[in-house]
Amino acid sequence: MTDWQKQRSERDARLNTGSRYASGKVVPPESAKVLLEAVIRPGDRVCLEGDNQKQADFLAEALASVDRARIHDLHIVQSGIVLQAHLDLFERGIACKLDFSYSGPQGAALARALAGGKIEIGAIHTYIELFARYFMDLTPHVALIAAVQADRNGNLYTGPNTEDTPTIVEATAFKSGIVVAQVNELVDKVPRVDIPGDQVDFVIKSDRPFYVEPLFTRDPASITESQILMGMMAIKGIYAEYGVRRLNHGIGFPTAAIELLLPTYGERLGLKGKIATHWALNPHPTLIPAIESGWVEQIHSFGGEVGMEDYISARGDVYFTGHDGTLRSNRLICQTAGLYACDMFIGSTLQIDLAGNSSTVTEGRIAGFGGAPNMGSDVHGRRHPSAAWLKAGREASDRPSKLNRGRKLVVQILETFGEKMKPNFVETLDSVAIAEKLNFDLVPVMIYGDDVSHIVTEEGIANLLLCRGPAEREQAIRGVAGFTEVGRGRDRKAVEILRQRGVIRRPEDLGVDVLAATRQLLAAHSIEDLVTWSGGIYRPPSRFRNW
Repeated sequence: MTDWQKQRSERDARLNTGSRYASGKVVPPESAKVLLEAVIRPGDRVCLEGDNQKQADFLAEALASVDRARIHDLHIVQSGIVLQAHLDLFERGIACKLDFSYSGPQGAALARALAGGKIEIGAIHTYIELFARYFMDLTPHVALIAAVQADRNGNLYTGPNTEDTPTIVEATAFKSGIVVAQVNELVDKVPRVDIPGDQVDFVIKSDRPFYVEPLFTRDPASITESQILMGMMAIKGIYAEYGVRRLNHGIGFPTAAIELLLPTYGERLGLKGKIATHWALNPHPTLIPAIESGWVEQIHSFGGEVGMEDYISARGDVYFTGHDGTLRSNRLICQTAGLYACDMFIGSTLQIDLAGNSSTVTEGRIAGFGGAPNMGSDVHGRRHPSAAWLKAGREASDRPSKLNRGRKLVVQILETFGEKMKPNFVETLDSVAIAEKLNFDLVPVMIYGDDVSHIVTEEGIANLLLCRGPAEREQAIRGVAGFTEVGRGRDRKAVEILRQRGVIRRPEDLGVDVLAATRQLLAAHSIEDLVTWSGGIYRPPSRFRNW
């Protein structure tokens, strides 16, 4: 007869073996290694909480130190490859296969490990895509997570950086998996229960607070006049024209410039209350002046941001906070909000080709995609209208049909040249050759060109919605690609015709004064200015303090 309780029996066996090292659910930190050797089996799928920012670093190092003879051939499923310990698992032969979303800090090292045959890549996912597979064919056998506090019953308080934790635990705990949490503190009572104790099997108080990367802190002092010009064009030529109220900003200085231009340039244009009111966004410090100036009504966040905790608690009308007053972030929910409830995504990339396809997988660097493909996709499942969505849809179609659908605005904003004067516009993405070299079944494209609605550079705005056919799209992209090889290859007559039609618009076409694009236009010129705007509540990480 079929044994319908095989998974539960296997869980009980792991739990019983691991319980030898626990007092109730609490395991001493010096027993972390032997606990993992007790609950993990060779060939397991292990979700090690590498998030976008929060890292279960103590457990990562413990896993990297296990006896390879006992634990090997693991299949790691985690959203962020951020720490050296994450790669050590593969270098030491403990893990062999990886499914992930983002690897920014380890992008170059990951590329080297792939080239050296140390890692087998299942796929590079978007966040939601990977989370979805946790509930289908990548369900973890063991989850190693991080939280701020736990009580002795295993109830967890995750604090501002909840991020991926509820999703990981849900998939693991309800499919007979084992959940191990590292925590900063053991307390008698947690301030709020973010993860119920009956979903957590073991708790370890680590020897240090878990690592959190201040990934979204941008120093206004580093914003250039070129980025300010792009921000001015975007505000006037896209935000204002479409009346974009619900949006997501990607990481980068061009979007940080836009956030700092809202209370100044946006105010001059009379746009307060008309644009940028509702956000799916991490707590960007550069948005503080706009919040303080009354531009922002509501923000839901993927994760937290180091130093913003007290400010968020003091601005509970804007952020989603618990009854304890601290931020409640959730990457899965916020990604879904960005996918379905936002009218616009605007962010940067590393390469764009002649069709508008973009990628952050380049020669010598595999940075992954994170949530950009979700934020930057025109999701066909949307059914609710908005003015911005409908206007974009009308521009994208020549047909007067009543069945025409709207379009999400997906904007790529970047300078024509990147670091070390490497062109950001290319004939063919590096990821095409990389896919062939590594035998990928799918070329790793971050945002497909048919989803991109606008490209903004220091040259101007290319509105790809107005292009009719691939030839026009190519010339529109060449027309804003500056002095790159792609830009120099433009058909000048074709580009001028596109400009006359409003497909390409230069600063002067938008009424944007290039000479006005100076740093004086920013609402804050330094991290210290952001602290002042916050009334002293924002406490930036030490590496950003230079006063």
